Amino acid sequence: MEEEGDNSDSLCFTPLGSGQEVGRSCHLLEYKGKRVMLDCGVHPGLHGVDALPFVDFVEIENIDLLLITHFHLDHCGALPWLLQKTAFQGKCFMTHATKAIYRMLLGDYVRISKYGGPDRNQLYTEDDLEKSMAKIETIDFREQKEVNGIRFWPYVAGHVLGACQFMIEIAGVRVLYTGDFSCLEDRHLCAAEIPPITPQVLITESTYGTQTHEDRAVREKRFTQMVHDIVTRGGRCLIPAFAIGPAQELMLILDEYWESHQELHDIPVYYASSLAKKCMSVYQTFVNGMNSRIQKQIAVKNPFIFKHVSTLRGMDQFEDAGPCVVLATPGMLQSGFSRELFESWCPDTKNGCIIAGYCVEGTLAKHILSEPEEIVSLSGEKLPMRMQVGYVSFSAHTDYHQTSNFVKALKPPHLVLVHGELHEMSRLKSGIERQFQDDNIPIEVHNPRNTERLQLQFRGEKTAKVIGKLAQRVPENNETISGVLVKNNFSYSIMVPEELGSYTSLRISSLEQRMSVHYSGSLKLLIFNLQQLNDDACLIQNIKLKEISKKGSVTQAITVFQGKVNVTVYGNDHVVVVRWDSNPVYDMYADSVVAAILHAQANPVPDKYLPSNSSFPQFNTAIEGMVKHICGDDVSIVMSERGLLAQFEEDGRRLLVEGSSDGPVMMGGDDPMDDPTTSHLLQNLTEKMRQIVTTNTEVNEIDDMEC
Repeated sequence: MEEEGDNSDSLCFTPLGSGQEVGRSCHLLEYKGKRVMLDCGVHPGLHGVDALPFVDFVEIENIDLLLITHFHLDHCGALPWLLQKTAFQGKCFMTHATKAIYRMLLGDYVRISKYGGPDRNQLYTEDDLEKSMAKIETIDFREQKEVNGIRFWPYVAGHVLGACQFMIEIAGVRVLYTGDFSCLEDRHLCAAEIPPITPQVLITESTYGTQTHEDRAVREKRFTQMVHDIVTRGGRCLIPAFAIGPAQELMLILDEYWESHQELHDIPVYYASSLAKKCMSVYQTFVNGMNSRIQKQIAVKNPFIFKHVSTLRGMDQFEDAGPCVVLATPGMLQSGFSRELFESWCPDTKNGCIIAGYCVEGTLAKHILSEPEEIVSLSGEKLPMRMQVGYVSFSAHTDYHQTSNFVKALKPPHLVLVHGELHEMSRLKSGIERQFQDDNIPIEVHNPRNTERLQLQFRGEKTAKVIGKLAQRVPENNETISGVLVKNNFSYSIMVPEELGSYTSLRISSLEQRMSVHYSGSLKLLIFNLQQLNDDACLIQNIKLKEISKKGSVTQAITVFQGKVNVTVYGNDHVVVVRWDSNPVYDMYADSVVAAILHAQANPVPDKYLPSNSSFPQFNTAIEGMVKHICGDDVSIVMSERGLLAQFEEDGRRLLVEGSSDGPVMMGGDDPMDDPTTSHLLQNLTEKMRQIVTTNTEVNEIDDMEC
């Protein structure tokens, strides 16, 4: 049985995280009884259960599908918890690269989260993470899959290696969820694809609101100059970065800059991450997911084998002996290598920290951009904040121009903004509404807050495909097509019943029903009562009782309703058995037959009082009387090559009463097309009359039989 909401035309979207905030991306999409969860991340600025999305607002066990766009913690950090510690029973999909990096990145997250102190409970363990891998399925870009009537396929999103946008289609309504995306190609990643089909709903990030990014060349020059200034004055340069994605981009820039500046060759550049070696192997494995420039370079020389960048797996390998550059994880200074180095270097004015990506509210990286005089260490100690702090964004998120151009290319009727602080999101909403109004492009922009339920109405037409034998001929206009309508989720097909086994997993079976009824009356009375139901009741077997003395033997057999119901008489047992193939129509036929038998048993009219053969006129007499009653007394019945005709004495017209209308047209206007309505009426009544007279004649032949 379908649930009440299965046929609703209302599409519901509920942000469970990243609604008017950045962090813990998680959204619920509901339509036609189907439920899709989009991403399942944690908030980088919060800890323990406080960092989780608001999944307690939904019934997790009813979610059909979970789609993860990329491996960043704010998009997949809560996934092991959801898969292992909740009642989630649906399917989970992500790209191949995302799954490979997800295992490494979250393993590192589990380990470094211990730096948060004993009072911060971990959401899941390394064992939970390992077990979650078996529940995750992979999907290739543009590969279409279907789960419980939900069709979906991914497009390239840019942003990081393996990141994707998901197009979701339910009952003909398409929704595109971009996740985090970038429309600009960088040194190693492709730009986001623009899907070739328009979605009815576009759900997109609003991280940078109406801000616009600097030109890439300007950003790189400002970044390298800042690094150069810090190390040449004898300082240490800390660059907090995500382990995979931004770190590789920055290393490509620094390695190239160091190569062209010989005076810097003695100053070491380090990549400090416990995942350093694994990250490089992943990048080499999934090089086909990068842009054409990298793919061409790797055929000659691996661009990710750096000449001037060394890797550090732990702080015990690092000798803090002078000027250096260290790219360290995590990117928002929550804990780990980057936090340890920051606390060690922040009191010295010669040192510098360059924030190279987006920072979430509540993190130390966001806090130091406001230039505080002191910061609080993880141990609770207050430290003076004297080091230089710079900000150069290499964050692979869209700016205003990229977002507005992307939306304009797709022209969706509805735009839903997520993954943005309230003020940035509101400015982006106003900017897009103003721009699209100026361009006369209709669009509705929504920016729901966390747990706010957004409802959008869609009313689609239901169409059915005609397949198999029914599709062999093109139907005429307004022709009614008769067949079996098969619904498979949200697709409909019409076919002949015999082809159900060929085109579906359904099988045809028949159920024969039998009912035994006591009957001790005469055969003539039984047939008379059955003919009151339908005049086609016909005796097909009759054996005199004196010829059969054995009980349990069939004496008579009668068919009713064109053979759909069979009545078998066991005269020696005074039992009548009614048999029929069960279906709603035949069941009604059988009910009426049983009622007729019971009526005959309860009202035993003697055979001599039943209508006899003499009670019915001869066929020709009956037909002539019927025609005169309908057409008047000046009509007579005549025979022609076509059959029986009704001839009008006044004007000589002749109408076909019984016979073939395909014969030659007779003189006197006997073509039935002269008066097709009257002719059709006379033919139908004549057919009925012949059945009545003939049947009653047959019934009276039973008079002499022994019953």
